[in-house]
Amino acid sequence: MDIMIARDLQWTLLFWTTLAVVVPVIITLWCSVQRSKRKIHMKDFFRKSKHGWHCTDLFNKPTYCCVCQQHILQGAVCDCCGVCADETCLRRADRSLVCKEIMAPSRTDGTLAHRWVRGNVPLCSVCAVCKEQCGNQPKLCDFRCVWCQTTVHDDCKLSLSDGERCELGEFRSLIIPPHYLHHVNKLRRRHPDEYSKLASACGSGWTPVLVLANTRSGNNMGEALLGEFRTILNPVQVFDLSELPPSKALQLCTLLPPGSVRVLVCGGDGTVGWVLDAIDTMKLKGQDQFIPRVMILPLGTGNDLSNSLGWGSGYAGEIPVEQVLRNILEAEVVKMDRWKVQVASKGLYFRKPKVLSMNNYFSVGPDALMALNFHTHREKTPSFFSSRIINKAVYFMYGTKDCLVQECKDLDKRIELELDGERVALPSLEGIIVCNIGYWGGGCRLWEGMGDEPYPPTRLDDGLLEVVGVFGSFHCAQIQVKMANPVRLGQAHTVRLVLKTSRMPMQVDGEPWAQGPCTITITHKTQAFMLYHSTEQTDDDDESSTSEAESSAPHDSPKPAGPASARA
Repeated sequence: MDIMIARDLQWTLLFWTTLAVVVPVIITLWCSVQRSKRKIHMKDFFRKSKHGWHCTDLFNKPTYCCVCQQHILQGAVCDCCGVCADETCLRRADRSLVCKEIMAPSRTDGTLAHRWVRGNVPLCSVCAVCKEQCGNQPKLCDFRCVWCQTTVHDDCKLSLSDGERCELGEFRSLIIPPHYLHHVNKLRRRHPDEYSKLASACGSGWTPVLVLANTRSGNNMGEALLGEFRTILNPVQVFDLSELPPSKALQLCTLLPPGSVRVLVCGGDGTVGWVLDAIDTMKLKGQDQFIPRVMILPLGTGNDLSNSLGWGSGYAGEIPVEQVLRNILEAEVVKMDRWKVQVASKGLYFRKPKVLSMNNYFSVGPDALMALNFHTHREKTPSFFSSRIINKAVYFMYGTKDCLVQECKDLDKRIELELDGERVALPSLEGIIVCNIGYWGGGCRLWEGMGDEPYPPTRLDDGLLEVVGVFGSFHCAQIQVKMANPVRLGQAHTVRLVLKTSRMPMQVDGEPWAQGPCTITITHKTQAFMLYHSTEQTDDDDESSTSEAESSAPHDSPKPAGPASARA
């Protein structure tokens, strides 16, 4: 009998254990299915809506529905105008509450009227009339203008000194007013002179900005940044490069006064190169007068170009987007060389050579091998590479592996190097790096080096390339931690490399590939107008920050031309 009782207890325990495991799994699967259906339904609704709705499962501050005025924990918020709504009130909000208009006529006096949205004002907002804090009551209260970001109490709204006139706030010189686009749309003759006349109504010093963000770059901050910029600027100025290529986004420049536009690229070095290639296409179309100036908000992994221009080695939300826009106003315009990399494969004489654009650097050897391995695995599992820290850890892993395997050894026996037509004798190297900018490898100043061998700083606009060699992955690591210098091979206007045998990993600006025997020729292509931030500290060494900022900017005196002597 005791055996029977024990057996019954075992079956009971097994039943409840199975139930405890299976029921949560079933509930989780059911919730996942329902969530997927809801996402599909909401995505279709958002696509047809005039608002820029964005769903959230938990608001990060006290939020009230703009329709039913009840406190809500989850729902949707419009990135453009800031309207919030519960899911049950979403359709009603979409019909009854007007979003930020990208194009609208001005008032009779030629000015823009405030566009008020009630409730959910930013934390620590101050009333423009009484200077007291707004939004501190536990209900839907107070107003915010979606254009100038002015906040005002319900009772103070009628006491505004300027009435309903909106001046577009602090960033009026960066915003494209809706009435400007309305007038452009009504122009019979679209000519740059007409745009300049219309721009006079936008005030002196009007330099509208276009924001181009890559939501897949680095730490995936692009989507959140798009919403923040749409809140401050005209939504027509903000583009998601995963939905619209830069060549189409930049066509807005042709509707604005020539030479006035600035472009903020939110992404990595690859995204910047993509945008600069689109600008080169504008030149081919005869749109030179509309060429914009380019600024970088670094969201990628290496961000060496951003570092060289004074914008830092990476953005993780440490400064608000308002400060980013202020930096645009303070930046100075500099020129940057761009280069053409022509790869002609050996034996394929009837096939056109592969032509690439280079902004940062070209390399063959261990750093290109690390980039190739990283790129291959990121293509297989892109969701894993969503963090800048994880990306750098993967690079470190592949670099450590190559220290043991040494796949690129005896490079000097496989390759020939010519600088401005002169053959350079190579020591026993594993890699060659051709640099256009001051930084390489995620923040290392490669050409200047360290120790007792001072070298003149690199420049962005001198038409010269710096060519260095490395002994392997371990040598690359030593250079990055300032324990060694590279092998300086020389400077040149034209670089030619001939890969005689075998396949070698190569990369241009972080885009790697495996290449068989070929001839690589690097020549000057054009110059791009970039925005340089001279006050940003971009290196860990505090004592040398001033000299490094100066060395990154173009100087008046040119560097000596021609190849330097090879150094072992």
